[in-house]
Amino acid sequence: MTEAEARTIILAFPGAEEGTSYGYPSFKVRGKFFTRLRAEDASLVLSDVGFDEREMLMAAEPATFHLTPHYQNYPTVLARIESLDPGSLHSLLERRWRKLATKVMVKAYEAAQTRP
Repeated sequence: MTEAEARTIILAFPGAEEGTSYGYPSFKVRGKFFTRLRAEDASLVLSDVGFDEREMLMAAEPATFHLTPHYQNYPTVLARIESLDPGSLHSLLERRWRKLATKVMVKAYEAAQTRP
């Protein structure tokens, strides 16, 4: 996947917009951190990934999922964009998005997903 393709997936979530987080370009939903592109290793920061799941992802796909010491104590995993599956990205982001979105946003999103 390319950065442009990742950006398209990220911005397809209702309310997702580009912003900054700690001085870095990032994406937010309702002003809250959604994800960010790490230029230093061409990865995405994916939040709300539990420690057990993170270990499983890194063991199953070490070329894609990794960690730096900074994120060790947070429920976060890093994913190299180049080898990240678009469907996996969407699933991981959807979980985070549901925590940031309002109930009205989630209801509208779900209604749109069930339309033919």
